[in-house]
Amino acid sequence: MGNKSKSLVLVESPTKARTISQILKGDYTILPTMGHIIDLPENRLGVSIKRGFEPYYIVMPKKKKIIQEIEGEAKKSQEIFVATDPDREGEAIGYLLKEYLKKKGLREEQFKRVEFHEITPMAIKNAFKNPREFDENLVHAQKTRRILDRIVGYYISPILWRKVAKGLSAGRVQSVALRMIVEREREIRSFVPKEYWEISAVFSDKDGLTYDEFKLHRIDGKKVEITSKEEASQVENDILSVGSWEVSSVEIKKKKKNPSPPFTTSSLQQSAFNKLKFSSAKTMQIAQQLYEGVQLGQSENIGLITYMRTDSVNISKEALAEVRDFIRDKIGADFLPEKPNKYKSKKGAQEAHEAIRPTSVYRTPESVKGQLAKDQYLLYKLIWERFVASQMLPAEYEQQVVSVKDRGSRFEFRRSNSQLVFPGYLKVYQEDETKEQGEKISLHKGDALTLKEIEKSQHFTKPPARYTDASLVRELEERGIGRPSTYAPTIQTIIQRGYVTRQKGALAPTELGEKVVELLVQFFPEVMDYEFTAKMEDGLDGVEEGKEDGKALLEQFYPSFVERVSYASKNMEKVVEESEQVCEKCGAPMVIRWGRNGKFLSCSNYPQCKNTKPLPVGVKCPLCGGDLVPRRAQKGKMRGRVFYGCSNYPECRYTTQSLPKEEEKKK
Repeated sequence: MGNKSKSLVLVESPTKARTISQILKGDYTILPTMGHIIDLPENRLGVSIKRGFEPYYIVMPKKKKIIQEIEGEAKKSQEIFVATDPDREGEAIGYLLKEYLKKKGLREEQFKRVEFHEITPMAIKNAFKNPREFDENLVHAQKTRRILDRIVGYYISPILWRKVAKGLSAGRVQSVALRMIVEREREIRSFVPKEYWEISAVFSDKDGLTYDEFKLHRIDGKKVEITSKEEASQVENDILSVGSWEVSSVEIKKKKKNPSPPFTTSSLQQSAFNKLKFSSAKTMQIAQQLYEGVQLGQSENIGLITYMRTDSVNISKEALAEVRDFIRDKIGADFLPEKPNKYKSKKGAQEAHEAIRPTSVYRTPESVKGQLAKDQYLLYKLIWERFVASQMLPAEYEQQVVSVKDRGSRFEFRRSNSQLVFPGYLKVYQEDETKEQGEKISLHKGDALTLKEIEKSQHFTKPPARYTDASLVRELEERGIGRPSTYAPTIQTIIQRGYVTRQKGALAPTELGEKVVELLVQFFPEVMDYEFTAKMEDGLDGVEEGKEDGKALLEQFYPSFVERVSYASKNMEKVVEESEQVCEKCGAPMVIRWGRNGKFLSCSNYPQCKNTKPLPVGVKCPLCGGDLVPRRAQKGKMRGRVFYGCSNYPECRYTTQSLPKEEEKKK
């Protein structure tokens, strides 16, 4: 390359840079920013409240070498193409970099913003031929969100450090998500199971053929509600005393099940958790790899999917034409609807964006399987199948409902089954709940039947389930809390902070998480309020759409919030409990304090005496008889998870992932 570079291209990651460099032919230098280069400082507020919430941006200390390289190349370039991601964060990264470089002598007209939603030759070439202006509304929206989140975290987190434990944090979205997990746990604890009984029967016809799986549906025209064994036995006796039975009705209904729309960020995270057991963070990490480019054999890097942060279900005309051709040619014309299936995005979705789809439907999962890592293949397969299925005909079922009554019509038994008569989109993509139920039976209205067997079974209502990544993301989305880019980092943060642990794939709050929620709800009710948080999100979306003023939004929020901060600083009591133990170093009583890893024993004479030790959990070490104490894994796949180790470590290295159940402790 000569001394005078024709063009500089700025992207976020080295992988994206590598993929684009193989597409752009000519005199281009492509450099990655490695995320945000210019941002608010980490160790102070970085926002001037008095100057109308003016942010004080700095070059991040770890990015100084990167900015020097970019500045050096920019000064040698005629044009600078800003090719950061097509969303709020990408717009802000590029815009702040542009403003910084202008202060170093570059001119506004040298900068060109290019936007693309897939990294393919056609999309890249079109974007570079048709650069656009920076979207100042998008930049303003990101700035407002960043300032709002910084204010909440900067003011509340230090209160938690002083009153509860060092290293804790609060956040506008993370604390509300934590509240949801804590409240679900309280629902589970307070749940009282209710007893109920079901009665099923087996009938036979005049030819001796038997029909099982009939359930008692109504008694005297009312839905069955049997709540005790005595009641069930009475009903059983009453049924056995009935002399004759007949088929009262046979209904045949045709039902259609429509395919789901192609994935958004939220629905992808939900399906990847439910079908593949991927956490939200893992799903987004793999999706990013598929978007930025994967090397297929000896060929160049290719972006396999469109941009993975989106709340839109739209697809381009070209992609729609391609998938319809694929269905007609490869799956069968019988599976192709006459007109394309249309889907409506949720309110507030970015309509200019596309859903998550393969960049070419002809690049089937099987054709790329050999070049992808296992998890990449599984996620790509999920995205590809969902996209193709979204443009196929519905699945068709035939549902049969058979009702049997006694001659006096006091008792009604029912049996229903569902048979798939046309697979439609299910030929490509199986929904979790899609199952055939039972076999069709040959009975007709008026057929006389004999009661052969009757069985009563006891059941109990179940408590609500703990949230998983999938159900939490769905709940956050339904309540309008957070946005596509925030779901995965929110879950990751509350786990890393020690507020939540994963238990068999579910999210369970720790004692620390529950205490933090209790204090935040008490002292910061607005920040923790679901409706208030959702309204704030709507306001921030309004800034993005140019309908609301970000500064006005901050001015509305700040005064009452800062009053709450002042009140909490003075009135929130330190979280300390008494204990029966005595400090072996100075003789003062030990107290129970909180840390990021949970409770621990600390000398009440602190800071004169700094003696601390883990709080025993009441279970002895099976190897040496020492006390088992909770610890938190610091490295590897288990990072952040709680385990139990012997208090005599390092002499005794016994550890266990779980404690014995209460009844086993007492033995």
